[in-house]
Amino acid sequence: MDAILEPIGQFWEGFLANPIVQLASQLIVIYVVLLWLGTAYWAFRDMQARTENPILPYFAAALIIFFTPLLFVFAVVLYLIVRPRETLAEVYERSLAEESLLAEVEKNELCPVCRDRVDSDWLVCPNCRTRLHRVCPSCNRLAEPAWPLCAFCGVDFERGSSRAAARARSIAPAGEDESVGIDGSPAADATAEHGRLRGATNT
Repeated sequence: MDAILEPIGQFWEGFLANPIVQLASQLIVIYVVLLWLGTAYWAFRDMQARTENPILPYFAAALIIFFTPLLFVFAVVLYLIVRPRETLAEVYERSLAEESLLAEVEKNELCPVCRDRVDSDWLVCPNCRTRLHRVCPSCNRLAEPAWPLCAFCGVDFERGSSRAAARARSIAPAGEDESVGIDGSPAADATAEHGRLRGATNT
């Protein structure tokens, strides 16, 4: 048995004493140490991108250092399990997407009575027939029903409506007084003509 093991031991000792093997082993050790330190720095930077806590990045790097170059792979697996799922940039992008979606939903107008979705250029709600807008008589732009004047051209709605009402009141009595006879002449002229005809007959 010793005769078999002795040549193997001599070969192994000669292999390890080879300068090329010694150089390769030193390079492997240096590579593993650099990989260990680089992994600790990666854990530090990765935790900085995932949390606003200033202590946790140092804790993540210390976790890799604590496991030494021989076992740091297990530390990496443990770190990947316990680290936050999203980075701060991903959380910010998700919040922006939610805010934009909420703004899009709020942009869609609702009927103040039936709460049904209505379009911004509708005059009346098709569901409950509530007046949503009115058309400005001056610029033909849509205005809110509660506006006292047009926001686009400045026309006073209340003054315009009062003038229209006064004009209607002034026209209505004049129309009632101007009764027209059968031949198209006013009723007063027809009555006078009728009186003259009666007088001529009596004479």
